[in-house]
Amino acid sequence: MAKIHNFSAGPSILPQEVFQEASQAVLDFNGTGLSLLEMSHRSKEFVAVMDEARALVKEIYNLSDDYEVMFLQGGASLGFLISAYNLQGANKKGAYISTGAWASKALKEGKWVGEAVEVATSKPENYNHIPKNYVVGSDVDYLHYTSNNTIFGTQFHNVPEVNVPLVCDMSSDIFCRELDTSKFDLIYAGAQKNMGPAGATLYIAKKSLIGNSSANIPTMLNLKTHADKESMFNTPPVFAVYVSMLVLRWIKKTGLKQIGIMNKAKADLLYGEIDRNTMFKGTAAEEDRSIMNACFVLNDGLDESLTTSFLDMCKTANISGLKGHRDVGGFRASMYNALPLDSVQALVDVMKAFEIKYA
Repeated sequence: MAKIHNFSAGPSILPQEVFQEASQAVLDFNGTGLSLLEMSHRSKEFVAVMDEARALVKEIYNLSDDYEVMFLQGGASLGFLISAYNLQGANKKGAYISTGAWASKALKEGKWVGEAVEVATSKPENYNHIPKNYVVGSDVDYLHYTSNNTIFGTQFHNVPEVNVPLVCDMSSDIFCRELDTSKFDLIYAGAQKNMGPAGATLYIAKKSLIGNSSANIPTMLNLKTHADKESMFNTPPVFAVYVSMLVLRWIKKTGLKQIGIMNKAKADLLYGEIDRNTMFKGTAAEEDRSIMNACFVLNDGLDESLTTSFLDMCKTANISGLKGHRDVGGFRASMYNALPLDSVQALVDVMKAFEIKYA
């Protein structure tokens, strides 16, 4: 079978070695004679998986003992609500930076819990940049932002400097580079873009905030519920946690610094071609371009029918998942950790051939 170059925005590409080991676990997990899919989540074999996954997160991000790591369910869409509930303080007010569809949804969910104010937005420019020079007052309980915007191809390259607790949805760039986690009070991320398959959601929370919200939190949305039970309050997403553990092993082996270097190399290669090629132009402000999701469109004046022509050429070259989101159009190349550099080179080669054919 020919190699597929997978640029899907998520669920996304994972390391091949992870697929091999995970497939064996479906048939026989660690010689138990049972499939991982049928064994008890309370068994010592799976408890060991959960413990290792949580420990790997702490090790890779160099987290201090001040932090709790949890693997839960519901995706970032539930995380919008969980973060608002668990970060609410005496002000009953959260601040939000709106940089795309998911950040805007987080703001909407925050309003279910208390007052949620938008302190900065790039919506008038169709979210093509990261807002600068915004002010976060001392009358809010937290600042929430989305570190990477998959639909519009922008990314925070610096952590906001604020004097209030900081919460971040890192669903699409978790573990993509080195990070000073001490700046955050809460990080949450759906696994399905850079850490594992769909179904698991990672939470990294300061222990000092857990259980100290002023909100009346439903049991399943209270991080204390899950911290007290070490992510085992109810049946966890067993397979998703296991595969995430395997990916975390791969990240540890590769090294977060090296992963960051590789991701930058992939992004530099693709953006370099986007800027050089007369057929394309990027949609995000250059200084805010995402190293995870490169969004680009046909250059001004070109017939839109060429969009189909380019996607057909990509399909012939075994390039998958390149069609842009419906809110932006054009093309989106998602370059998550496990995507190899040669896949980006394959895309660049098609872009060059497309220019020769149609320019």
